[in-house]
Amino acid sequence: MARRLADSIWLRPEPKGRQPSLSRSQIAGAALAIADAEGFEQVTMRRVAARLRAGTMTLYHYVRTKDDLLALVDDALMAQVLVPSAELSKGWREAISAIARKTRAVLAQHSWALVSMQLAPPGPHAMEHFEQCLAALADAPLEPADKLVLLGSVDDLAFGS
Repeated sequence: MARRLADSIWLRPEPKGRQPSLSRSQIAGAALAIADAEGFEQVTMRRVAARLRAGTMTLYHYVRTKDDLLALVDDALMAQVLVPSAELSKGWREAISAIARKTRAVLAQHSWALVSMQLAPPGPHAMEHFEQCLAALADAPLEPADKLVLLGSVDDLAFGS
């Protein structure tokens, strides 16, 4: 696990200077489109590169491994899970419920994700999701440990139902 964290795509700057110039967001979007249309098992470096009209070796400049690609896809999904702050209620029950409903809706759109994303390392948007959940529970009359238990239970319900 320590080696995996040290090799994390999130600890490396985004590569630049290649033609075509690709962003992590574009790469994740292409992989998501393939997974939604054909299933995650069809997401390969070659297929993603072709969808981006780039060479496979060009894609490897941006994404070293399939694990990196998995991390980008998971982060793109977690970006979709985030609830805009204007849509979050002030009450902690309503706020955490809104987050759970949004999470469930995103997972329903990407039915392949639950199984395929299990081993993905958390990225920036996963951290934002966690922070959003903690902020939603800030005023809950619970001890910090109980708030974490509640978050785990809500995520289990949203992800597992």
